[in-house]
Amino acid sequence: MTTYHFLQLYWWAIVSILGALLVFLMFVQGGQTLLFGTAKNDAQKKILTTIFGHKWEITYTTLVTFGGAAFASFPLFYSTSFGGAYWLWILILLSFVIQAFSYEFRSKENNLLGTKVYDIFLLINGVAGTILIGVAVGSFVTGGNFMMDKMNITNVGSNIISYWTNDYKGIELIAVPANLLLGVVIFLCARTLGLLYTINQCEKIAGEDAEQLSQRAASRLIISGVAFVLFFVAFVVVLFLSTGYKVDVNSPLFNGIDGPIVAEKYAYLHTMLSIWPLAVVFLLGVVCVLIGLGRTILMGKGTFYLTGLGVILAVFAILLSLGWNDMSYFHSNTDINNSLTLYNSSSSLYTLKTMAYASIAVPFVIAYIAYIWKKMSAKKEI
Repeated sequence: MTTYHFLQLYWWAIVSILGALLVFLMFVQGGQTLLFGTAKNDAQKKILTTIFGHKWEITYTTLVTFGGAAFASFPLFYSTSFGGAYWLWILILLSFVIQAFSYEFRSKENNLLGTKVYDIFLLINGVAGTILIGVAVGSFVTGGNFMMDKMNITNVGSNIISYWTNDYKGIELIAVPANLLLGVVIFLCARTLGLLYTINQCEKIAGEDAEQLSQRAASRLIISGVAFVLFFVAFVVVLFLSTGYKVDVNSPLFNGIDGPIVAEKYAYLHTMLSIWPLAVVFLLGVVCVLIGLGRTILMGKGTFYLTGLGVILAVFAILLSLGWNDMSYFHSNTDINNSLTLYNSSSSLYTLKTMAYASIAVPFVIAYIAYIWKKMSAKKEI
């Protein structure tokens, strides 16, 4: 293995852990869906917006960091997905924008739109934001309608390397069943974690409203948690039975960057099994989720952090399997040989190496996030 390819694998792992953390942190979006149905009065809504309002910035920051890491390490992916399927990403970003100003203005006196409108905006972010992110990630498996020509970089008239080949610009990805399936999984995951976090935080708040809110969250967790597990299993089955696309590194046409793309049945399952630590991490994550949900539903013991750890581990393993083992992590449905791989879409060796030195600071960043998390959780003013 060359140093260059090692760094490509390393940065795909960094992007994957950021993606896994993002899925976990979307418990904030899941909690926002409880404003209608679970919360029965203004006092209970205030409890929800207080406990989740202390965390929404971390989720948003992680989303931006994920996009920044993808841009720096795999710029061709960034330009293809974010630039080509821009209507899908614009909808995602708009859902997060309305979340930001909803938390800012919903409790202001004489606010322009009224508290209920801002609560509806938070609901939209909780439902549409999570589902659409799932759709975007699902396209890693189902592919996109794009073409790529690196020679265009020398074309003064049109130096666009990759471009979408239809006029829908990513909206069509919503209509792909496998993408929607993952979107529903992400939504149910976020809602389940939101319910668990509500139970966790209501234990620290005195009062009848907090107690009633916790009881309703516990009853709704049964439906949400079971649905999450069932839909997740359905997605994993679809993923493992799907045909994947790989770089034929043994072909004489492979030059270390580009090479023939070949189809392989059950490619994602083969990747998970051939790199056994991935399978271990994935199974460990699934076990943590099942134990966490089981302890809460059957024994009434809040296990938000155990379930959250399971989600991070399982998602991390799945994202790694999409790019490692010579996989095409974003294949072209227009021309399969235009598909994106770690080989042909990454930054230069110098850039990846320089960023690798900078990534030494990542543990300190995580420690800082943990510190801020603790400080924010200590705020109990309701």
